[in-house]
Amino acid sequence: MRLFKGDKVYDFMAVRKYWITLSLVLTFGSIALLVFGKPKLGTDFVGGTEVELAFNRPVDAGAIRAAVEQAGFSTPTVIKVDDPKNPHRYMVRVHEVTTIAPQKQLEMERALCASGSDPQCTEARKPTEVKFSPGGDKISLRYREAPDLAFVKERISGVKQVALRPGDNNPSLQNAADNKVEIQLMSKGDQLMAGLRQALPAGAVPDAALRTEWIGPRAGAQLRDSAVKSMAITIVFIMAYVAFRFDLRFAPGCVVALIHDGVGTIGIMVLLGKEINLTTVAAALTIVGFSVNDTVVVYDRVRENLGKLRGASFVQLINVSTSEMLGRTILTACTTLFSLMGLFIWGTGDLKDFALALTIGVVLGMYSSIYVALPLTEWFEARFFSKLGSKKGPRAPSARNVAPAV
Repeated sequence: MRLFKGDKVYDFMAVRKYWITLSLVLTFGSIALLVFGKPKLGTDFVGGTEVELAFNRPVDAGAIRAAVEQAGFSTPTVIKVDDPKNPHRYMVRVHEVTTIAPQKQLEMERALCASGSDPQCTEARKPTEVKFSPGGDKISLRYREAPDLAFVKERISGVKQVALRPGDNNPSLQNAADNKVEIQLMSKGDQLMAGLRQALPAGAVPDAALRTEWIGPRAGAQLRDSAVKSMAITIVFIMAYVAFRFDLRFAPGCVVALIHDGVGTIGIMVLLGKEINLTTVAAALTIVGFSVNDTVVVYDRVRENLGKLRGASFVQLINVSTSEMLGRTILTACTTLFSLMGLFIWGTGDLKDFALALTIGVVLGMYSSIYVALPLTEWFEARFFSKLGSKKGPRAPSARNVAPAV
């Protein structure tokens, strides 16, 4: 069927049932993987300590895992990081964090003469202020008079399960004007590095880690909930925008397509064994923005053709509009993919995973604009809006009015 001279109209809607089946498998399969597949959640969501380091010589991942377990950490995760500049680069993640429990804080306050009664705790040795850092690796004290650092070091060293960071100037006087003392404790990252130096061959472990991060379980749960809320709020506002900008009949198909793209991308990342963290959520939100832009462009052409092809069915309108915008959709997606290929090939770590997630999302976004959003819009038009007698749209489509492919 040719509605305009020189234009080819392809019958996209003739095979929509096959693609919709594929989309249903992808969406529900991704949800099943997220719920039952035990995805690899990053430290951002589950909490823990993450240390990234480049070894000075080849080291086996099994040996690193055994050394970390020997240092007292349970179920460590060791991930090889692809980096041409550092061929022996690994990321080690453990569930333990360097937070100090309230009971342990009380015990340390008693040892530092901040509370309780102890004959050795004279008025000069009692601090006026004790602060514990959120990370649990530093204690700040203030005294009325010049502090006795040797006494402070002796008392804090006597507390069980507390280790001072190695150094001659620890504890140290930070400010002589207000007698402020700072005690540096060994964090979980420091303990992990010490365990690696003790178990692995001499000289293999670097002097310092490339990166050390930690986050508590409660903060991780809050970040996880915030990520879900951000996705939900984004989809709600996009639905409102499409309904206001075009027509209410276009909003449901657009929203389902966005959910399809976001959930499908995360499901494929889980299937590939990639880590799900805040970077993945950022990629999913970026994909939602790209997908809605592509879908809105096709919707705009459908709305434009509503006035031009008044005798055509809604299926014919979709075929004509999609055929007219197919070249633009492919060129836009390919241009974006070419840019992402550079990040994926030469990027490392989170940047590489971010580029991979965006690549998957761009492909899904291009596909969903044609075979998810538009078929659902046609289904809603036939089942609901045509029965309401909407004046803006054409009559409900029928099987006899489907345009054949050219």
